[in-house]
Amino acid sequence: MTVKAKKHLGQHFLNDESIAEKIADTLSLNGYKKILEIGPGMGVLTKYLLKKDITTYVIEIDSESVDYLKDSYLNLAPRIIEQDFLKYDLKEVFKGEPFAIIGNFPYNISTQIVFKTLEMRDQIPEFSGMFQKEVAQRICSKEGSKVYGILSVLAQAFYDADYLFTVPPSVFNPPPKVESGVLKLTRKKDYVLPCDDVLLFKVVKTAFQQRRKTLRNSLKTFNLSDSLREDVIFGKRPEQLSVQEFISLTQLIENDI
Repeated sequence: MTVKAKKHLGQHFLNDESIAEKIADTLSLNGYKKILEIGPGMGVLTKYLLKKDITTYVIEIDSESVDYLKDSYLNLAPRIIEQDFLKYDLKEVFKGEPFAIIGNFPYNISTQIVFKTLEMRDQIPEFSGMFQKEVAQRICSKEGSKVYGILSVLAQAFYDADYLFTVPPSVFNPPPKVESGVLKLTRKKDYVLPCDDVLLFKVVKTAFQQRRKTLRNSLKTFNLSDSLREDVIFGKRPEQLSVQEFISLTQLIENDI
């Protein structure tokens, strides 16, 4: 069976059902009773989610796909949300309940999907899905890596990030020009940080905007005291700092401003 899957290079058709089943199996289904699939398209992943002992919702902006899903999966119809995930208030559906997110994500909005997930981390204990390979690797990368950046630090501040497997272009028709990668985010048991969350986001984003500079130079806009700026951590570049060191740095800045 050949099924439509949306990608940033146009329409590509996922023609390996085993990949869809493998992605569906990445979630543990522990700690929540509902799943939200983002961008189900024609339901290649959805069919495997519906086989599981959990309530599946889907959110899809394409009306053609919505019509197909309603006709093909009658039991799913009441739980099809015809909205833009990035703009829709999910509390309309999930209230304060926990739920997991899964999907074969459109490459052009995949990082925005992660950022929205981070905003809703109190409700999302698990997240897994397919990205462009380099984006999946970036999210899961550690300090010292050339691809370690804003998304790496912020995702890993709240979640354990695991790169699961690579999906070759050959399983799509026509094949895209890039490989895909599947990752999983599992929320940390203690995900409440000992620093101001908003300030952490600002510190990380500001630091990596000038990633080749030391923090002493890239964080000048925070107007920090001379004594704090002499701390050894400010002599490092952002990619040298672990997630925990970014949290400690934010605490230092929080106490100084």
